[in-house]
Amino acid sequence: MSDLRVVVVDDDFRVAGVHAQFVQNVPGFRVVAVVHDAAATRAAVAEHRPDLVLLDMFLPDELGTDVAPQLACDVLMVTAASDADSVRRAFAAGAVNYLVKPFTPAELADRLRAYARYRSQLAGRGPLQQADIDRALRSLREGDRVDAAVPKGRSPQTARLVAECLRDAAGPQTASEVASLLGLSRPTAQRYLSDLAAAGRVDVTLRYGTAGRPEHRYAWRRALWANPARDRRSRGHQPLMATTSSISRGQRCAVRGAWASGRGAARRAAAAERRRRPGPGR
Repeated sequence: MSDLRVVVVDDDFRVAGVHAQFVQNVPGFRVVAVVHDAAATRAAVAEHRPDLVLLDMFLPDELGTDVAPQLACDVLMVTAASDADSVRRAFAAGAVNYLVKPFTPAELADRLRAYARYRSQLAGRGPLQQADIDRALRSLREGDRVDAAVPKGRSPQTARLVAECLRDAAGPQTASEVASLLGLSRPTAQRYLSDLAAAGRVDVTLRYGTAGRPEHRYAWRRALWANPARDRRSRGHQPLMATTSSISRGQRCAVRGAWASGRGAARRAAAAERRRRPGPGR
């Protein structure tokens, strides 16, 4: 599969450059254009025919949510706007995902890898079963969080196999059942299941009624993707620019300031939108 082509859009040229650098660092993705307003976004999409646009919300000439439906490609919203109305508008406009600034390089890479899996799972031309569609959407939404749960010395590939086994299972599974399905030894399956449980990726219950000690049963935690704040805390992430050693201190300060300005603009825009809406009895 060839690299997925990406257009990066942000009204601040420093932030746009940083985001482009993050994208370039993810294998399988290639930045084909960096632009700063809605008109240039439409022109870049027409010229380069990208697979994905990283789209800011507050552009000088239009809102990103107004631009997104006009683009003949997928859109990942990357914005300081964190209010519920903005999120709803973005998904209604066709965004495949939504990432709030500031974020770490790893958090953006998570979403990009998830998008790559989603595209791969929907690459065929034949009809899909509902389970295929569910699996693609699940991959897109959950992001690449399994790797973050793997301690040093473990295999990320094995961890992903164990996680996929739990995701596809009709109900909770024991270590013996997972081992049998994947061709692993029971102790190996148990270690990876324990890692995922310790990282909060799976729920653990006990099954009583058999001889000996009760068995642990493991089930994938379906709504994990919806709580990125908890996930950032569990992974010990630091603010974005503090973890970006390849960018100068001056650039880090400038981009922090641009993000802070963007958050302020997002709050002011949301407040203005609320004021424009008629209230009860008005």
